[in-house]
Formats: sequence, structure tokens, C-alpha cells
Amino acid sequence: MDGYVVLAEGLGKRYGGKRALDGFDLAVREGTVHGLLGPNGAGKTTAVRILATLVRLDEGRATVAGLDVARQPREVRARIGLTGQYAAVDEVLTGRQNLEMFGRLFHLGRKRARMRAAELLEQFDLEAAADKGAGGYSGGMRRRLDLAASMILAPAVLFLDEPTTGLDPRSRGEVWESVRSLVAGGTTVLLTTQYLEEADRLASRITVIDQGRAIADDTPDGLKNRVGGDRVEVVVRERAHIPYALTVLARVASGEPEVEEAELRVHAPVADRVAALTEVARTLQDIGVPVEDIGLRRPSLDDVFLHLTGHRTDADQTGEAAA
Repeated sequence: MDGYVVLAEGLGKRYGGKRALDGFDLAVREGTVHGLLGPNGAGKTTAVRILATLVRLDEGRATVAGLDVARQPREVRARIGLTGQYAAVDEVLTGRQNLEMFGRLFHLGRKRARMRAAELLEQFDLEAAADKGAGGYSGGMRRRLDLAASMILAPAVLFLDEPTTGLDPRSRGEVWESVRSLVAGGTTVLLTTQYLEEADRLASRITVIDQGRAIADDTPDGLKNRVGGDRVEVVVRERAHIPYALTVLARVASGEPEVEEAELRVHAPVADRVAALTEVARTLQDIGVPVEDIGLRRPSLDDVFLHLTGHRTDADQTGEAAA
């Protein structure tokens, strides 16, 4: 398939009696961030390990940069970078020493390793801390150093397996900026994550995986539209006002209105968001129904995942059970 740098067809993998992957398909376009979104145990990490040639597949076929991962593992490794869930830097060494060490491990000569380390320190905005011990880096800085190490050989494809697990919001933002910079430079990124916001912010396309299978593949907006698009949401002051809000919303809705009685909330999908919101607000005011809140809401990826799987992701867990 022209334009696709990562392709997987019918991947299967067993660990004992458990199927970690069960006919998994994936297609990643060159020069993009492609999100692989799913909960713990869904198969994300297993898929990445197979594509990175760390685990052999039991069924199916996969290619990376046009190379077969089963038949040409050495050639594939020369074209990829991989960053796992935890930063793999030596905290005793400085940032510069870490990168020079990785350069030597990748068989660059001493001079070339030194030059490449300097280039990456600049690229990942780590020059000011280059000669400080990595143990004193913030979480975001360690992650950026880890990303820099994975880019020693300027790989065509970078696999990021839950790269911001455990980071605070500021550090996550720093990592996101680094990922955007890499893609702007031509690198293709396959990003596995449990963080719905992360997939929404970074990925131009998202594959949703659950129980070892791809259950959806679309743009973030395309996935959200599956839930029903924009919704008008009304929160009334008293339970007795719910039927009035329900009636008003039903007049403008493009689908069935829903009621959340405990929150005194009524919402419904609408086709013309601005006209619908204006009509609902005016009508409720005219008939004397006081509201605590009224507004438009777009479905989130959390809504999408719940809609597709019947359960939410669990971003509070940091490991992927058996997968």
C-alpha cells in the first residue's frame, strides 16, 4: 500500500492460553503520528514489540518501512527507534554522556557519536542541561533525553510505547512538543497510549484496540462523530423541570435526547449547533424554566471508547497485563 510505512495484517500472538493479539490489523501513513489507543491488556505493547522485532508473531504478517519483520528483523531494527514506558537513561551520566554512550553502542565512531549527541541536545532543547547528571533532570527532561537516544540513527519510524506514563501535565506537554518536532522533520511515529487527551492532541489517525483486535480506525474527529457529533446540554435547577427541558430539546434534536437524573442533566445530538442552542435557550426562558447551565459539548475520545467497548480506559494503571 503506497504511502504506508507500517502495515500489519491479521497479527496473532499467544502467551500460554491467553491471546494477546487476535487478528490485529494496522496501517500507518508515512510522516504522521498514528495513535494506538486502548486499556491495559488490550494488546498495545505486544503489537509494538512485534513490529519492533522484539517478539515473534504467531500469525499474520507485518512490514515496517517495506521490510518484513519476521524475515528481515536486522534490517527493520536499522530503520526504527523505540522508547518504552520508562526512560532508559543512566542517571549517573550527564545528558551528553548518555547520548555519546548510545552513539557508541550503535557503532558510531567516537567523533560521530560526539557530533550526533550535540545535534540531539540542541534538537530536544537540552543544551543548558547537557553537562548535568541525568539524575537531576525533571521527568519531562528525562523523557526528552530518552527520545533523543532513540533518534541516534535518525530512524524512519519511531515507536513510542506510553511515553508519558507517570509524568505531570507540564512534563507531558514537553514530550508532546518533542514528538511534534520529530514528525515535522519527517519521522513517522506510532504512539501507544491510555491517555485520551494525548491521542487527541498528537495523532492524525487513531486505531482503537480492545482484546487484541482493532475495533475502529479513523481520525479523532471521525471517531467522535460515531458517538453522534455535537450535543446541546442543559442542567436544570430542579428535578421537576427535567420533563420541560426534555420536550424542548426533542424539538431540535437530531437523535433521541438522554436524561441523567442524578445530575439534573438533559442532552441531545443536534445537526445545527448554534441554531439549536439559541432555540433551546430562548424557549426555556420563555416558558420560565430556570437552568444552572446550558451549552454545547463535543464527544470526547473517552466517550468514543466507552461507546465502542462498553468500558473506559484505565490510565491510572501503568503496566499492561500480559500484553
